[in-house]
Amino acid sequence: MNNHGANGREDSVLRPVQYLEKYTGEVKAKDKVALIILNSPILEYEYLHRLYDHASLTICADGGANRLHDLLLDQSGQSEWESALQALLPDLIHGDLDSLQDTVRKRYEHIGVKVSGDPDQYSTDFGKCIKKAIELLPDVRDILISGSLGGRVDQGIGLLHELYREQVIRHPNVRFWLFSEASVSTLLSPGTTIVDTPLSSGLITRNIGILPIYGRTILSTKGLEWDVESWESEMGGQVSTSNHIVAEKISITTSKEMLRQAKTSPDINNYLTYITVTPSPPDGFSQNAYHGARSAAAILLKNNVKTSYRTIPDPSKAYVKSSILVGLQDSNAQIRNFVGNVITEVVRQGGVMGWPQLLPDLLSMAANENGQSAAEAQDGAMGALFKICEDNKRLLDQDVPNQGRPLAYLLPKFLDLTASPNPKLRSRALSAINVFFNEPIAVTARDNVNSILPRVVQLTADESEDVRRFVCRTFALLADGMPSVLLPHMEGIINYTITQQKDIQNEELALDAAEFFFEASSTPALRDAFGPYLDRIVPVLLDSMIYSEDDQLRLEGEAEDADVEDEEKDIKPQFATSKTSRATVDGGSKAAPQATNGQAKPAANGYAYEDDDELSEGEIDEDDLEQDPEDEWNLRKCSAAALDSIASHFGGPVFNVTLPWLMENLGHKDWQNREAAVLALGAIGPGCMQDIEPHLPKLVPYMLSLLSDQQPVVRQITSWALSRFAGWASHLNPIDKQQYFEPMMEGILRCMLDNNKKVQESAASAFATLEEQANTELMPYSAAIVQQFVRCFGRYKDRNMYILYDCVQTLAEYAGPELAKPELVDMLMPALITRWEKVQDQSREMFPLLECLAFVATALGNRFTPFARPFFMRCIRIIQDNLEAGANVASQPYLDIPDKDFLVTSLDLLSSIIQALEEPYSSELAKTAQPNLFEMLAYCMKDGNNDVKQSAYALLGDCSIYIFPQLQPYLPTLLEILLHQLELSHVAEDPDTACRVLNNACWSVGEMAMRHKDGMAPYVDRLLSKLALIMFAENVPDSINENAAIAIGRLGIGCHAQLAPHLGTFAMPFLRAMQKVSWTDEKGHAYKGFASVVLDNPQAMEQCLLDFFAEMANAPGLFLTGMQAEGPLQNFEKVLSQYKGLIGDGWDNYLHNLAPPQEQALRQLYTF
Repeated sequence: MNNHGANGREDSVLRPVQYLEKYTGEVKAKDKVALIILNSPILEYEYLHRLYDHASLTICADGGANRLHDLLLDQSGQSEWESALQALLPDLIHGDLDSLQDTVRKRYEHIGVKVSGDPDQYSTDFGKCIKKAIELLPDVRDILISGSLGGRVDQGIGLLHELYREQVIRHPNVRFWLFSEASVSTLLSPGTTIVDTPLSSGLITRNIGILPIYGRTILSTKGLEWDVESWESEMGGQVSTSNHIVAEKISITTSKEMLRQAKTSPDINNYLTYITVTPSPPDGFSQNAYHGARSAAAILLKNNVKTSYRTIPDPSKAYVKSSILVGLQDSNAQIRNFVGNVITEVVRQGGVMGWPQLLPDLLSMAANENGQSAAEAQDGAMGALFKICEDNKRLLDQDVPNQGRPLAYLLPKFLDLTASPNPKLRSRALSAINVFFNEPIAVTARDNVNSILPRVVQLTADESEDVRRFVCRTFALLADGMPSVLLPHMEGIINYTITQQKDIQNEELALDAAEFFFEASSTPALRDAFGPYLDRIVPVLLDSMIYSEDDQLRLEGEAEDADVEDEEKDIKPQFATSKTSRATVDGGSKAAPQATNGQAKPAANGYAYEDDDELSEGEIDEDDLEQDPEDEWNLRKCSAAALDSIASHFGGPVFNVTLPWLMENLGHKDWQNREAAVLALGAIGPGCMQDIEPHLPKLVPYMLSLLSDQQPVVRQITSWALSRFAGWASHLNPIDKQQYFEPMMEGILRCMLDNNKKVQESAASAFATLEEQANTELMPYSAAIVQQFVRCFGRYKDRNMYILYDCVQTLAEYAGPELAKPELVDMLMPALITRWEKVQDQSREMFPLLECLAFVATALGNRFTPFARPFFMRCIRIIQDNLEAGANVASQPYLDIPDKDFLVTSLDLLSSIIQALEEPYSSELAKTAQPNLFEMLAYCMKDGNNDVKQSAYALLGDCSIYIFPQLQPYLPTLLEILLHQLELSHVAEDPDTACRVLNNACWSVGEMAMRHKDGMAPYVDRLLSKLALIMFAENVPDSINENAAIAIGRLGIGCHAQLAPHLGTFAMPFLRAMQKVSWTDEKGHAYKGFASVVLDNPQAMEQCLLDFFAEMANAPGLFLTGMQAEGPLQNFEKVLSQYKGLIGDGWDNYLHNLAPPQEQALRQLYTF
């Protein structure tokens, strides 16, 4: 029996040929085998078939399915693909699915093969499939990997590295076999291994190699042509390759001690360092192959430093530090870049003072102080310095005992390097300085700006375009973060940036110049300075908005592609949107879910600002490899955004400068000029609306005609531009609305079904904007809109589906009651259900879909009842799966961390369903949910992710409002969790998200108190102590103080006697917080409870009684009578009567202390 454990018994027996023999059907259950087919050429059908026959489970790793598909079709010679594929049918196709061909996927899905995606970018398809195999076959003993070794050296090293990690670290009870047509490979356990080598079977040849993976080992063999005894073997030293088998069984003994040490890798980092910095390949390696090996070694070294720095032995750390700088002199820019990554990681893990000589050595090398640094070494050193600055910005700006701040030492050196004769060094030195002007600006950079800025101004005359680029960036950063230092220089800076932006042949330089206009025009302290120069700035921005010749050629080649399936890479990553906290102080919790936290919708057209990180030479931004050029932030978009910002501030003067250019280009014969004119018109629209409005009756029909332009990009930008004027058109009188708004709406809706997917995307995004602008004016058109949306659901591919969800949820938000009409429900819900059934639980499309459904459920109200159960129960399942996956990670750290956004969006949809349905239906769902809703809610309330907790506490509050009888039995557990959350200390960890959690927690206390009343008594003392501290706090937003106050007031309804002794400590802060709150039902409830507390301890109000009376006087009369018994009216009158009795004859004089209008209102509103 094979012993697969890395620390198992001393002797084990392996039989490499067992899976190449014909399958006899006698495999025992305990010897479960899985087969993984990698994306490598498969040359022999019979070879693979034998592996397949032995396997209980077969998984194709992403593109491995393509290889299997092609092999089977070639092998069968049949024209009928379905029967051909049945010959070797995998159980699953798994991976990130970026290589799986669409035809192959459809065929395998057609015959019942499951396809599952794992978008994790930090694991390979090989690793993903191992994880899945062990998940599906927990008792698997052997995993066979087909198509493993061969091809590129770096990929082979990476595969061996992953093999070591999987077998030795993650799954020591599983043996991995790597099969190719040329070899069978496996990892030997420490100790003695007996290997069956039946040469007579014809299944193996005599050739064998025994290679140490990590570190040094002592090797002994028997049964080989060249046996060894106690022989040291290590990479870079002696290795046993090209040996020959001469016996039917061979024995291999490896040093147990050495292999155990290899797990902690005392020598591996030395070895990786040596490979990384050694430029000459060993014998037998081509230069290209060796470059791949060096790159792989550098990446492994960096990762080892990142994950295991503290456990690396000190001698190894010293060796890495003493040797790695040599790599900065390498002739290959990519190697220099990788070496810089290693250096940066060492600093990040060990600190600046953990390598005190590093910064002086790098600066000396960059400045060529010894006169012996080659240009490559200077470049490498400066690149490493830039990375260190970028990754350790805060660390470098902190005081080191007895030495000051490292940045105070670096900045003057960088300034000196900006005078280097090497333009590349000058630009990189300035880029390093710019790191510290990014927000938050480093204190040392702020303190030294007056010595830095004059040097930057001198560099405006530099002959290097790269230097001038970074000069523009410096000005843009200072415009954003320290605008006052630029004010004395604005005339010169404006003239300079205009000149740079005119150089549109150098688009990167022009873009950085445009960035200055964008940043400065968004800064109140600077934008007024633009006024005298508008006639020069605006024309440059306008000319920069015309597509370049290269872009024109690319765009003219775009085809109609609406029926082409999207690939995985076409779909942008999706994240659950940040929810606004429940704010009872603003009018209650029962509202449509918040789509975004004050953020603009993603722009599918027009422009949206985004930042990009600086890349070093030789470094490749992997996101750019497949990125659509239209999604990139570029000169055209930046210029349009700057024009928008300037127009918003100056209005008419910008329109006057723009108008002649518009007249010249709107009707231009060349599409690129027409497109730029429409972009400009949309950009200035909102800011110049007063001046544009008289022209809109002519401009809107013309733009509508451009929705039929032959060039897709013109149709695309026109949809967006029209949406910028939707607010104007939707609020016209009925006759004008029919003339302008309805054609605008119909035109954009029509473009949502354009034959070009980008036009569809732009039109859908534009229509979502139109919905927001039109608001309730959209309601009469809901039927036509829904009808078009349903058509889109039937035609859209995956990417555009995401924006369609946004359109649906925005319609639900603004035209909600109209959507609840039966005929519209019957149209919309089947389309959503069809998509719901198609999307897998693990798909990131689930995020926008769940958010959309939350809005729809809220809009439909009880009309959502027939559809609610499947949605509700699937959310329960998604939450359960995510929580279980998280628990598994805690015990098995090598597993992938589940995406918490699945929890957030599922909890939010549960909240919306519970709000939407009538109580008997929502209670029934909660009662029958398996696993139990409230038990899962308890786990979510304790989750480490604040977004999850925020949604969990929102659900807790909604359950308190709508299904309290179901919630009540679980309150003891949930209240204990909630009490732990009511801590101000949590806010310091992550102020933004923690404040939203705290807000919802306070709100949910109030909702529970309203229904549990005196049942809150066991908790009221602890709740008061926590809530009072929150109400007193000055380091949180006002809304949190207010929600805490409301919760305390509501506790007074059922527990006033317990609160009364403490009234004097919290009355004044309570009143201060409540004064800011609008008169809503929640405020009424809070004051009803507070008045009950006052009635129990009237003497405690001595210091703030008049403030309380003033609040009573400010209450609207209709509000008081409208709330009836639920409100504070009766208690207010009791309080007034009580104090009238206590004060006696001086009562009237006491009331004269109020402002006369307040005294008058008090006497009119109340009977006392």
